[in-house]
Amino acid sequence: MSTENRQNAAGGSPRNPAANGGASSRAATANDGAKAPSPLGEPGKAAEEPGTILPVPEQVVQLPAAEESVVVESGAMPDEGPSISDKVKTLLIGKPRDLEDKSVFTHISLIAFLAWVGLGADGLSSTSYGPEEAFVTLGQHSYLAIFLALATAGTVFIISACYSHLIEEFPNGGGYVVASKLLGRRIGVVSGCALMVDYVLTVTVSIAAAGDAIFGLLDLKGSAWEKYFEFGAIGVLTILNLRGVKESIKLLLPIFIVFLVTHIVVVAGAIGLHLPDAGHVAREVYTGLGDGIRNPEFGLLAMLLLFLQAYSMGAGTYTGIEAVSNSMSVMREPRVFTAKRTMVYMAISLALMAGGLVVAYLLLGIKFNPHKTMNLLLTEAFVKDTGWHAHWSGQAMVFVTLLSEGALLIVAAQAGFIGGPRVLANMAQDSWVPRWYGNLSERLATHNGIILMGLAAMAALYYTGGSIKTLVVMYSINVFVTFSLSMIGMCKHWYALRRENPLWRKRLILFVCGGLLCTSILVVSIYEKFYTGGWVTISVTGICVALCFFINHYYNKVGERLRRLDESLGKLNPTGEPTLEAPDPSQPAAVVLVGNYSGLGIHTMLNAIRFAPDHFRSFIFISTGVIDSGAFKGAGAMESLKEHIADSLEQYVDLARRLGMPATSYMRIGTDAVDELEELCLEVVQDFPKATFFAGQLVFQKDNWMHRLLHNQTAYSLQRRLQWAGFPMVILPTRVR
Repeated sequence: MSTENRQNAAGGSPRNPAANGGASSRAATANDGAKAPSPLGEPGKAAEEPGTILPVPEQVVQLPAAEESVVVESGAMPDEGPSISDKVKTLLIGKPRDLEDKSVFTHISLIAFLAWVGLGADGLSSTSYGPEEAFVTLGQHSYLAIFLALATAGTVFIISACYSHLIEEFPNGGGYVVASKLLGRRIGVVSGCALMVDYVLTVTVSIAAAGDAIFGLLDLKGSAWEKYFEFGAIGVLTILNLRGVKESIKLLLPIFIVFLVTHIVVVAGAIGLHLPDAGHVAREVYTGLGDGIRNPEFGLLAMLLLFLQAYSMGAGTYTGIEAVSNSMSVMREPRVFTAKRTMVYMAISLALMAGGLVVAYLLLGIKFNPHKTMNLLLTEAFVKDTGWHAHWSGQAMVFVTLLSEGALLIVAAQAGFIGGPRVLANMAQDSWVPRWYGNLSERLATHNGIILMGLAAMAALYYTGGSIKTLVVMYSINVFVTFSLSMIGMCKHWYALRRENPLWRKRLILFVCGGLLCTSILVVSIYEKFYTGGWVTISVTGICVALCFFINHYYNKVGERLRRLDESLGKLNPTGEPTLEAPDPSQPAAVVLVGNYSGLGIHTMLNAIRFAPDHFRSFIFISTGVIDSGAFKGAGAMESLKEHIADSLEQYVDLARRLGMPATSYMRIGTDAVDELEELCLEVVQDFPKATFFAGQLVFQKDNWMHRLLHNQTAYSLQRRLQWAGFPMVILPTRVR
């Protein structure tokens, strides 16, 4: 079966990687060097002038020796069936998604309710420690708690409203994208690194807090079993997310529901039972304010500073609000509508729960106990006030409430596994981190980012020993770095639109308020917590930023060299009439693996002719479009990528014909370049039995670990597979000064 352009599947964005550094989609093949730099085996350090067709050194020509080749009549090795590792992978992670099935985008996306479960759990779980830390900071001045509750709820609503409007303006990304576009790429990478560290710590603190809550109930807090449980929980969540976001959330849904029901009963019940005492509490608040202001050792200024300190110490309460904007790619279409509805669910649930807990602490007179959490004390007091404590069901209520709280903290870690890999993927598209962080697995999950989140969370858990106090300090700072930068960026955005959009004044006021709140919390948090863990997260984030600048500088240097090659060969345009002769399957054919139409692909094609002069009678061009996180925008975008790859192939075919060589092309779309190229090569060899495969590889004068880390080895991986199947493949080096 041979056609001008084989189109087996499709998806992604039509953006041309050659024109956009860090493109969202790409045609990935063994010699793809069209974008700067190519994701395949890019740049070399030294050689001839750009565009010079180089002689092929003998040592890089790797043809399988005839006597060692295993020749099968069909031209391919017999199917040995899945290996044990493949079976284990399928059991744990699931079968590959079918990209031909357009309903796959529905199956892996989230409606607003499920998005609330997966992303809102982070915010709701923070009510296990955020309101407590803020309330305890007030000390004997608990009469300020009513104002603290109002400030907490109000802050949640303001930040949520800001992010809801941010989603409208930037539906394809959150804090990192906003900071990059509005404040510059260098500020954007600071926001992105802060988010990455924050999501790692979200996983760590959630799992550590869950271990404390669950093993505290079992009177095993601090035991070795708790640590085994915490590391195991991170491992299980990693596997669940490798299966896909929706599957992991569905499994955790019952925990979320139980937490919500039990805590609504406790908070609403506690407040409802003490509503008759509201007048008495109001008088105590009024009296406390008056006494505090008149007290010469305290006074109004000290009262305001104490309130600000308590308010900032509850900063952990607001973490998780930004998760929706950073996870737009998992939202069900229409994504903006789904995301905004999710924000409404998150804002209402978090504001009422966090503010309600602070009010309940005040009404029931809950006092700090170092051996019990404030929520446990509140639940016990509520059960006692109802007279339920004497019955077994009352004890069961306490147990289920606290157990669900611990379990929800595990669910909250899900936000880190959803948001973290998405931020990494966005940064990979912009060449701040290795580009393979943007790749998708067969399950259409950002598997490299998920694995990194899991390993980094385990490392953070080991380093801190699971100390909640240290972890909360570390992770609450970073999220407000992103909050503040996003708010400042949106202020700049709406001020720039003051002559174009009639809503600019309202939006600007909203984001100014949000920016003032976030920056004040950030400054106070750093000042108060710098020596208790704050310096660690600032240092780690700074190291991440430095690494990102180093990687980006390297990619830019490589890209510049590739652009010089494109300028010299990319404009090659023979003026002769193209031959209309079809390739002859009985004659030797040169099969060239190409990507986007570029100087690197042309260089490989011309060097294939030099490799065996007057031997090949036709050219076959093959290309694979890789679906990565940037290209994964929905079923409609699949056709765009399909057309983009087909257009690039048509340019190669036309060039070969103008050079007097019959030519045709094949293509496939998938998530793994090597797998798809292997299938495509086996398909081509059925039509052209005398085919020899050629791939271009940009080589370095001195290879090292950094080159292997930042560039893939697609050509070499494919060569090993094809040689095992008995088919010759030649890797042609391209050295660019």
